[in-house]
Amino acid sequence: MTHAPDSSADLTYDVATPLDLDYYGVFANVPEVDKRWWATARQFGTGLEERMTEHWEKAEFPTDLVREAGKLGIFTDGVDVSEIGLETLSPMAAGLVNMETSRIDGSLGTALAVQGGLALRTLALFGSQEQKSQYLADVASGQVLGAFALTEPTHGSDSVSLETAAELRGDEQTGSYVINGAKKWIGNGASGGVTFTWARVAGGEFDGQVRCFLVPQETPGYRAEVIQHKASLRAIHQALIQYDNLEVPASAVLPGAKSFKDAATVLFATRLGVAWSAVGHAAACVEAALSYAKARKQFSKPIGAHQLVQERLTFMVSELTSMQLHVRRVTELDAAGQLSGPQASMAKYHNTRKARQIAQVARDMLGGNGILLSNKVARHMADIESAHTYEGTESVQSLIIGRDLTGFSAFA
Repeated sequence: MTHAPDSSADLTYDVATPLDLDYYGVFANVPEVDKRWWATARQFGTGLEERMTEHWEKAEFPTDLVREAGKLGIFTDGVDVSEIGLETLSPMAAGLVNMETSRIDGSLGTALAVQGGLALRTLALFGSQEQKSQYLADVASGQVLGAFALTEPTHGSDSVSLETAAELRGDEQTGSYVINGAKKWIGNGASGGVTFTWARVAGGEFDGQVRCFLVPQETPGYRAEVIQHKASLRAIHQALIQYDNLEVPASAVLPGAKSFKDAATVLFATRLGVAWSAVGHAAACVEAALSYAKARKQFSKPIGAHQLVQERLTFMVSELTSMQLHVRRVTELDAAGQLSGPQASMAKYHNTRKARQIAQVARDMLGGNGILLSNKVARHMADIESAHTYEGTESVQSLIIGRDLTGFSAFA
């Protein structure tokens, strides 16, 4: 008779305890109110590592955690929500929250960024008073999940060329719009909430312009399915959406969103968030590698006592420090109202590249144990691939920076 091996024979390693590696003290003197929000995010994420690993493996989206985060008020990423009695997170606080939640899990960090940075920001910036009265408090608290639908199956980086169309029927005050088209990679897009849909208008004063529509997901003609077989960000559901003669009243238009530039305003605000998220992913990988190096023994001593391992740890910490310096500086510029689009692109470009390199080295350092989801590096390594792509690929970010440097646009 065959018996299962004794699980106690297989050593386990604590790679989840936060080490707060900050070699230059980059975050040592951030304002206390921002540290308080960081601590709130830390408390929220405490104990979630094992659960998120299970959700990631099973491709489950824990929407209850989005609502829990909403109760803590950590969605208000630079969004003025004083009208509903909530405190607005400063750019630094929002970055630290993003970093901390991404350190726990990339899907969790992305879910919070979609709800706050994209959906809540869109409603707060461009919504009518009636729309805000109906939805702002519920979106801010996570009671209603929000989606930001811009990217299309055939238009990712070239999102300005979107094809989803909204045809005006009647006049712009009392008429309606009929929406046809498709969107892809939309977080929360199949989760039963509301979708802020960007479409090109046909008819009326804004003929040919891109506007945003508030679309409840139960609206007839709204069809969404969860994208399957993802190898990254598996614990958040992203949707392929089809709009099939979906009709909404004229009151569904967000009056403040009048062109594609308004969509770009939202994306600009969240690009810096991706740079912060990359810091969280990288920190998780470095923490895991360092903890493992101290505990794992090979050749009669901890692997951290070997020269090559110490060199790799030094490389990872130096790269992590560079990433921390980038987000600290650009966030200060953001808070002062001085951050340019190319500077935000540089932070995203730099940090997601560095995060990929750190994850690769950390995975190798853990040897065979590095591919186990329970040791978290492989999960972060996969999720970094998504962060490296969304909110503008590396190639697009480099063209934004290159145009700023040379004065020549290489987009067309």
